[in-house]
Amino acid sequence: MSSENRKIDEGTLDALLYLSRLSPESTNLATLRQQVDQIVGYFDILSEFTHNENPYDAYPSTQSERLREDDVVKGLDIPDVKKISEEFLDGYFRVPKVLGEGA
Repeated sequence: MSSENRKIDEGTLDALLYLSRLSPESTNLATLRQQVDQIVGYFDILSEFTHNENPYDAYPSTQSERLREDDVVKGLDIPDVKKISEEFLDGYFRVPKVLGEGA
């Protein structure tokens, strides 16, 4: 972990309990404190890799001239769409059920 090995204080732990809607009675505070200290340690590790670089350099930029042209094409007329499927009602297609009862 970090050489500093930061620990959270009681106020921060109480705030985390409140925000996560955990009660001190239902939570093992020693385990929670240890887990939060580990998370803080990970941030210390990540901070070693931060430099004064532009953080947006990590994401490639898209040049608008390299994008495809937007060509507007005529869509299908409703009478033609009705010919495609018998399951067409009020402007919508009826599709098979994807999710079951337990979803």
